[in-house]
Amino acid sequence: MVNKVILIGNLTADPEVKATPKGVYVANLRLATNTYAGKDEEGNRKEQTEFHDLVVFGKQAEFAGQYLRKGRLVYADGRLKTTSWADSGGHKHYRTEVVLDSLTVLGPKPQEVAA
Repeated sequence: MVNKVILIGNLTADPEVKATPKGVYVANLRLATNTYAGKDEEGNRKEQTEFHDLVVFGKQAEFAGQYLRKGRLVYADGRLKTTSWADSGGHKHYRTEVVLDSLTVLGPKPQEVAA
């Protein structure tokens, strides 16, 4: 059986980095990827955007917190993990995220936006 995910996309927000009680860093990231979705009525190319929740641990989480920012192009390699829980009303909820084995920065830094 195989559980493998490879994504190339842009971060939609700065990483959120926390430390566990045992001192292990954990970074949560949100990644946007685009795929070709055909053409519209005028013949223009259409793209479909998907958003992915990523989590990375240890030194890579520290790296993400120090060097990655919104807009940065990254290569993410990992596996899918789904967790479920019930809220106070008994409704079941699910969350699927990509647990990363590696995270690589691609391309130059995004241009800073003037405020």
